[in-house]
Amino acid sequence: MAIFSLQAQPTDGPGWLDLAQRAEAAGYDALLAADHPGAVASPFVALAAAAAVTSTIGLGSYVSNAGVREPMLLASDVATLDLLSGGRARLGLGAGHTPAEWRAVGRERPDVAGRVRRCVAVAEAVRALLDGEEVSVDTPELAMRAARLDNPRPAQRRIPLTFGGANSTLLRWAGAHADVVGLAGLGRTLPDGHQHEVRWRAAEIEHQLACVAAGAAGRAEPPVLEALVQQVVVTDDAEAAAAKTAEETGLTAAELLATPFVLIGTEDEIVAAVAEHRRRWGVTRFVVRADALDPLAPVLARLANGG
Repeated sequence: MAIFSLQAQPTDGPGWLDLAQRAEAAGYDALLAADHPGAVASPFVALAAAAAVTSTIGLGSYVSNAGVREPMLLASDVATLDLLSGGRARLGLGAGHTPAEWRAVGRERPDVAGRVRRCVAVAEAVRALLDGEEVSVDTPELAMRAARLDNPRPAQRRIPLTFGGANSTLLRWAGAHADVVGLAGLGRTLPDGHQHEVRWRAAEIEHQLACVAAGAAGRAEPPVLEALVQQVVVTDDAEAAAAKTAEETGLTAAELLATPFVLIGTEDEIVAAVAEHRRRWGVTRFVVRADALDPLAPVLARLANGG
């Protein structure tokens, strides 16, 4: 069965709490909040509020920028969320891409290699802290001295780690260490500092999956593959609905509809696409945006009942 999570962000208190309850009732596996300091609400505060009005749905950032988040503070936030939610927290990490986020904390965004090293260092430090270990690191990317997370301790024995990104080195690392690899198929950051080139052609997706598989070699249980869906449209004219995004990404409508990064078509076509993404790419999890909550509800119900 395919698993769906919902990525959203609050704009007001009542609306956010209602959305969390609706997502849980609709069968979404997790409620995920973006983490862009200064541009969106603090994910951990928002998710703690959602925890108070839900009982089963997972809760996590999607994803936190390892370049600007300090491991001790991030581990404390995740552990606190896990405690308050009764063991429903998820740890989501990525290397970050938005230059303004570095400048806002008094740094300059490193080059790709520097962001990769920092991401791995932060991921390893946060996981060690959550596991109850003492962490000391002294490298150009990260410095920590006898750091311990004594209180609060997470409710879960091990909080699941999702890595989100497309860098080949990090995909190999995630293949070896992550519980979930979140594929967005996003490449070089464009000059606006926010948008990206896309890597959605079949050969590009296959390369990303090959990196994950190489890292996972020797693991008893490889990581689960998850796709960040950028567009969901329930329609009886999939090609017309896909035309604008296809033009923007330089793909044909057929190429776009074959990727796991959009779900466009009738309910039957979306159910079939989900099955094809599992068969072709091994993708069994999908993250969709808040505007997909209601349109996808019938699809989720069908998938829960075997399609």
